[in-house]
Amino acid sequence: METSILNLDHRTDPATKQILQNVVKRKGKFDRFKLRHLIVVWATLAVTSIYLIYLYLTIGKTYSYSFAAMFSAFVKNPINFYLLTLSVGLYGFMNLLKEKREKAEKEYHALRCEIVDRSKDLWKKEDEWKNRHLVFEMMKKEYDINLFHENK
Repeated sequence: METSILNLDHRTDPATKQILQNVVKRKGKFDRFKLRHLIVVWATLAVTSIYLIYLYLTIGKTYSYSFAAMFSAFVKNPINFYLLTLSVGLYGFMNLLKEKREKAEKEYHALRCEIVDRSKDLWKKEDEWKNRHLVFEMMKKEYDINLFHENK
């Protein structure tokens, strides 16, 4: 468990600490998928751009007089097959990571909204209820998790 969550002392009970730990874990998972997706998006754009420039310089410029000559030159060079496969593969991987990122985001926001909705149940005692803003501020400062309201 995170040390800042363990140091909450009397403000939260162990069950609430575990819920807070789970939301931190899901936020970390979401952030990892978000970063991976961004890296693959840029890699896809870079590889595809380089491939299109390569095609223009080696085939488009040289064989622009005939489509048949362009197609023949494209098929003869095996590098075209590998670069095309790499570009399409990166595009597919980018879409797969996007789906995983969206799923992780839904899980994270569902748990975060559940904490917001159930805050009266999680901080039942009067002194806990009055000090819950300290827990919320710590979560915002330490982990960038907003528990004050449901909106992103």
